[in-house]
Amino acid sequence: MDAIELLKNNGTVLYPTDTTFGIGCDAKNVEAIRKIFKIKNRPDSKSLIILVDSNRRLQEIVDVPDLAWDIMDLSEKPVTIIYDNPRNLPKELIAEDNTVAIRLTHDLFCKKLISRLNSPLVSTSANISGETTPNSFDEISDQIKEEVDYIFPESENFIPKFSGSSIIKLSADGKVKVIRE
Repeated sequence: MDAIELLKNNGTVLYPTDTTFGIGCDAKNVEAIRKIFKIKNRPDSKSLIILVDSNRRLQEIVDVPDLAWDIMDLSEKPVTIIYDNPRNLPKELIAEDNTVAIRLTHDLFCKKLISRLNSPLVSTSANISGETTPNSFDEISDQIKEEVDYIFPESENFIPKFSGSSIIKLSADGKVKVIRE
């Protein structure tokens, strides 16, 4: 079974992202999402980030305010935006305040993966919840390596460009809040 088929069948993967090492799954697969919370030992009250590969896919999930396009265009590093009132996603990905964090990736590997999957991709750092984000493949805990269903070979020589993305919350009422720079 190849990685895409695995993702379509409740699978989880370890992969290089536009920021750091990620643990991911099909963002529309509830069973796989629950597996990621378990792998990370993360409370399900803490939401996960989703990666999309195109403007179209982003607009299928949320109404994108003009300010979001400007922020994405002007940002010097990958930026995750928290949007209000998502649609077409499982409740497991939606925060208690009815928001979702989404990053429109420009990374070619991630774009191809999402395009082949034909679905948004969950992306959370490849660490146990509360531990530091790994800077090399060797720093990823053996527990994570053993519990994900597939490790993309590209991960082994990947050097993260960022420890994470900037996170900005854009509320429907026009409020802007920087969560992480």
